Amino acid sequence: MLVGYARTSTVEQVAGLEAQETALAATGCTKVFREQASSVGQRGQLDAVLDFVREGDTLVVSRLDRLARSTADLLGIVALLEGKQVGLRVLDFGGSEVDTRSPTGRMLLTMFAAARSGRVAWIQRTRRARQHHAHAPAATLPRAQSGRKCLAVHARQLALQPHLLIP
Repeated sequence: MLVGYARTSTVEQVAGLEAQETALAATGCTKVFREQASSVGQRGQLDAVLDFVREGDTLVVSRLDRLARSTADLLGIVALLEGKQVGLRVLDFGGSEVDTRSPTGRMLLTMFAAARSGRVAWIQRTRRARQHHAHAPAATLPRAQSGRKCLAVHARQLALQPHLLIP
C-alpha cells in the first residue's frame, strides 16, 4: 500500500499542500495524511502515519524537507520505517525520485545524510571559529592569502618542488 504524507509549515500555504496532495494521489497513494504545522512544532499526522504504515507499505512524500527536520530526524524516521519493513519514496529528490526499497535508493539517501551531516559540522565549526575570532586580538588572527602575493608564493613553492607539477 502506498501511504502519503503532505505537510506545509503554515495554514496560509494552501496551494502548496494541495500540490503535494495532487502529486501523492497521482503516484497512487490510497491514503494521505496531511497537516499544516511547523516542522519545529508537534506533528501529530506524522506520528499517525508512522503508526499506520505496516510491513510491505511504502511511505511517499513529495520532498524530504516535508518529512524530516534534520539529518538526525531523517535517519531516525528511516530506521523506524526499516524496522517496520516499510519503504520510503521521495518524489522530488533533487529532480529525480528515490525509493529506499532499491539498493540505489538506500545508497543515495545514505550519501545525502552523510553529506548533510558533514555540511552541518562544517557550519558549526565555522560559527565557533567566528565567535572565537570575534573576541581575539587582531594580531592573533590567521591571515588569509589571496591575490598576486598568494600566486607568487605558490609559484615559488612549485619552482622549488617541480615534482608537484601535473604534466
